Amino acid sequence: MNKKILITGGAGFIGSHLVRLFVNKYPHYTIVNLDKLTYAGNLENLKDIEGKPNYIFEKGDITNEKYILNLFVKYKFDGIIHLAAESHVDRSIENPMQFIMTNIIGTVNLLNASRKIWEEDFKNKMFYHVSTDEVYGSLGETGFFHETTPYDPQSPYSSSKASSDHFVRAYGNTYGIPYIVSNCSNNYGPNQFPEKLLPLFINNIKNNKSLPVYGDGKFTRDWLYVVDHVRAIDKIFHEGKIYETYNIGGFNEWKNIDLINLLCEKMDVALGRKKGTSVKLISYVKDRPGHDKRYAIDANKIKSELGWEPSLQFEEGLVKTIDWYLENQEWLRNITTGDYKDYYLKQYGKC
Repeated sequence: MNKKILITGGAGFIGSHLVRLFVNKYPHYTIVNLDKLTYAGNLENLKDIEGKPNYIFEKGDITNEKYILNLFVKYKFDGIIHLAAESHVDRSIENPMQFIMTNIIGTVNLLNASRKIWEEDFKNKMFYHVSTDEVYGSLGETGFFHETTPYDPQSPYSSSKASSDHFVRAYGNTYGIPYIVSNCSNNYGPNQFPEKLLPLFINNIKNNKSLPVYGDGKFTRDWLYVVDHVRAIDKIFHEGKIYETYNIGGFNEWKNIDLINLLCEKMDVALGRKKGTSVKLISYVKDRPGHDKRYAIDANKIKSELGWEPSLQFEEGLVKTIDWYLENQEWLRNITTGDYKDYYLKQYGKC
């Protein structure tokens, strides 16, 4: 079927990988990438597909209700995969209102436009909302997040995402909008903005800069290679059950300090440095407020129902990630200096 699919936040880290997958895998779909191009949105991530006939880029803001409705009138989307979000916990502590506007108001604008344009004719329509495991709060030493785990968000970021999840489900229950929600663990891989742990530390190690570790470094996260995440989204979008939630995880827990030690070891090899060189850059800093101790995803539902599981072992994915950043120093330089914005100006003439 020839579908028109809106992917929000498609110039960001996860979004750009998803846009590439859909554009290349489904040439009979029209893929519209909507992105505001904030600091984390970068069209250089999609240079390899920008000329494809089934790909359209739209620069816009999901918090602009009128703009979003006009966009839906223009394209009459069959499906929405909603990834656009403010996602950095530290930024949410500094400026929670931005997270409320983008993550809550933006999501509701998309829901309202879907409801109006689809006019309760929901056959073959889909609102797919991409969320995070952080909405579940923090775990103790044992146990896992399940799809039925009660929400207990602990930061302005996770609270805004939890609220958006609730609105999606409420619109499904109240208005009949067909939806699916997925909650994913920490992603890593190419094209991630270097405020996140792995790209930040890869860049710092290369440049012999300090590696700031919060608290005692014993905060545990489940890690998933970004390409495996978008494979899961593809699977859920096409085969998942309406009104269901799917947790996506890597079956791959690491304490932060253990992960950083492994990264240092791999970076020493990649840079041809003496073993133990990079680990000397580690420094411990004051913990951030409300820091969740442990996240761990039970991803057995998507594995058993849809046949998805991660394709890479973590150390393999980590080496691939390191190699990508070391081989793409110009991309990283453009990000850290802000020059990536020039690409949009060059291609589109305005920003």
